[in-house]
Order: sequence, then C-alpha cells, then structure tokens
Amino acid sequence: MITFRFKEIGENLGTRQLGAKVREQLLPLIHTNDKVVLDFEGVNVVSNSFADECLAKLLFSMSFEELKQRTTFTSVNDFARKNIAIAFRRRIAVISNVCKETI
Repeated sequence: MITFRFKEIGENLGTRQLGAKVREQLLPLIHTNDKVVLDFEGVNVVSNSFADECLAKLLFSMSFEELKQRTTFTSVNDFARKNIAIAFRRRIAVISNVCKETI
C-alpha cells in the first residue's frame, strides 16, 4: 500500500491542467500497487474540473469497480467529497451513453 498526498500538490486544487498532470502521476502508482490511499488531508478545495480531470478520467484506464478496489480516499472534506462525487457521476454517465451509442 502506498499513500498519495494531495497536499504536496497544493491546498487548492482547481484546474484541468493540474488535474491531468496529477492523473499522470497517479496512474503508474495505481497500476503497480495493490492499494493507493488518496490522502486529501490539508486540502481545502477540489474543484469539479480538477476532480474530473484527475480522478474521474481514471475511468478511461480502468472500470469503476477496479478503481474502487485499488484506491481508497481519506481525509476528504465535505466540499471536496461533493465535487469528487459529482465528477464521477458525470463521467460515468458520459461513458455509459457512449457505450450505448456504439452498440
């Protein structure tokens, strides 16, 4: 198990550009470790854009079930939790619609 500390990136995580950069750091960790703890201690803000780009777009590389098995979230404040949940719901809806259209 390895811990990824988002505080080392910043206290306020807000842009898609930063989210993409962090996602590229996370992917190898997730693929090479049994479990990655996503630690948000000390992070005040996680925007919808960052959450989508960094976390929800991980679903392009693995299923939601695999992501849940390989990661766990800790120390996420209510504001960040809400934005992360929204990003995952929206991304799952988009992926589901794309899958339906290709069938």
